Amino acid sequence: MKYTEGKNEQEAINIAIERFGGEQEIRSIVGQLFKAQKTFAKWVLYLSMAIILFTVFAFGFIWSYEEENANENSIVATQISEILNDKNNITEEMEKEISSLIKDTDQISKIEIYNVSDVDNVNQVIDYVSDTKPDYRYEQKVWNPKWLQADFFPYANWDKKWYVGMETRQISDWMAIILFSGIAIYITLFTIWATINSYHHRRLNIGWIIAFTLLNVIGYLIYVLVGKRKIAA
Repeated sequence: MKYTEGKNEQEAINIAIERFGGEQEIRSIVGQLFKAQKTFAKWVLYLSMAIILFTVFAFGFIWSYEEENANENSIVATQISEILNDKNNITEEMEKEISSLIKDTDQISKIEIYNVSDVDNVNQVIDYVSDTKPDYRYEQKVWNPKWLQADFFPYANWDKKWYVGMETRQISDWMAIILFSGIAIYITLFTIWATINSYHHRRLNIGWIIAFTLLNVIGYLIYVLVGKRKIAA
């Protein structure tokens, strides 16, 4: 049956009676069929709403978590710079203070500190750090299961005397995964619901399916407004 041949419940019953007879049985079967379709469409809509709410919540949670870690990285780098201050060398006591700051975090996996007081500019600092053994280095294992798909990125703080480089765990890739997959599932489910609805209203065609897919809620609102204008006319 083509989309443009959508029938309402009463019309479907009449056609079935004409073709097969048995009015009472046909009315019961067709009525149950329409009820099942409407129930299915309703649960598809509920599921689409649940998916988009979960997507927004999960995206916001990870974004907030990453922002909190970024702020903590900045604070730790500042505290380490305060410990180093204008010192010419890193003492054992300073090393203990710095390692204690790193241990208190769960996303910083490594720190390296270089004395760059003899280096003149940023480009030279980068070359110096790449080719020179650090004055102080500390590593620790951080929570990073395979399913987390985390990456480790450099975080650097540099003043005229000391260069502080850290490696920090980031799970920002999950934000993109959750956002795009959640939106894709939501659009698919919403389009299914809107398509079933428009079929029952006997107004389904390929144009509306495209509108539901590309414009989503806005497309369905346009569909409703067009329907109201046709009734008013």
